[in-house]
Amino acid sequence: MGVYEVKLTGHLAVAEGTMAFRFAKPDGFVFEAGQGIDLELIDPPVEDGQSRHTFSLVSAPFEPELVVATRMRDSAFKRALGALPDGAKIRIDGPSGDLTLGDAIRPAVFIAGGIGITPFMSMLHQAAEDRSPRRLFLVYSNRRPEDAAFLAELQQLERRNKSFHLMATMTDMSKSAREWSGARGHVDAERLKRFVGDLAAPIYYVVGPPAMVEAMQGMLTGAGIAEDSVRTEEFYGY
Repeated sequence: MGVYEVKLTGHLAVAEGTMAFRFAKPDGFVFEAGQGIDLELIDPPVEDGQSRHTFSLVSAPFEPELVVATRMRDSAFKRALGALPDGAKIRIDGPSGDLTLGDAIRPAVFIAGGIGITPFMSMLHQAAEDRSPRRLFLVYSNRRPEDAAFLAELQQLERRNKSFHLMATMTDMSKSAREWSGARGHVDAERLKRFVGDLAAPIYYVVGPPAMVEAMQGMLTGAGIAEDSVRTEEFYGY
């Protein structure tokens, strides 16, 4: 781990209420797909306890910039982050975290709720770059297509990588202005089995809000998945 001052090189909306922020990558900064960084505002216009937060990296290790994405909730930190102009400096600390794929050959099932997609974007881009033959499955749950960050990018990745399979599901289409021909509703063990096949074979990664992570853990346990085959990370809003 190390501490660096880096420049914000750009930012853009990647879903309704969700922004991605791009930063210059420091020389010698090495990380594994799935890891994260702490962002710390320099001379923040907020109290000390609100000037630093942890984010998973969306960008893959082979890419030239560091990218994070976040729901832009109405917090002092998010307001200050969103107000930064391109070229502004911010402090990063990292990398950190152990939610990584490693070298295992077991199939991997990613279950993402909302902005919990971020570490999986890094893993999937790196797998595509490496031409990995490892079978990867992603269950991506959002309320509406408008909320689904990086959805079009994921659909493109699925077309590029024959080892990657995507199931995007929407749980509240009554509030959407878009058409959606894909899956709807919450994922249960039966639906997961139809998507993955042998539920006992893969290792599972579950990332999202605490209630979603808890529900998915319970579903996997009920389906007979061993505890040591499930890895989780909870994302809290702030």
